[in-house]
Amino acid sequence: MGIFSILGHFFNVEIDSMFITAILTIIGFSVHDTIVVYDRIREKVIKDGVDNFEKLVNKSLLETLSRSVNTSLTVILTLLILFLFGGESIKIFVLALLVGIATGTYSSIFVASALLVDSFKFKGKLKTKNA
Repeated sequence: MGIFSILGHFFNVEIDSMFITAILTIIGFSVHDTIVVYDRIREKVIKDGVDNFEKLVNKSLLETLSRSVNTSLTVILTLLILFLFGGESIKIFVLALLVGIATGTYSSIFVASALLVDSFKFKGKLKTKNA
């Protein structure tokens, strides 16, 4: 949204229904990617237990990293082709998807997992304080 605010200010890019569609698509893509990572973490917790949660999350991330990156690169390659050879009417839509898929992939791999580890640590500290 911030990038498109700047583009709107300098290049008269409008936020229309295509932009909203792109945002909803990005949210869906990012949530799906995050679910894949979290599901792998859940599988590892059930299989291996929770001796060292940070290492478990790191292993799970390494196992899903290639899948996440390959999926995103495939989509980004397709979007780049659409941006270069597609019509003017979909350029803003494709640009929004390009920016969103890149940031969504980053957030689902690096931000979501770090938040999960931090919340796990915080929950452990709360249990120690209350005990």
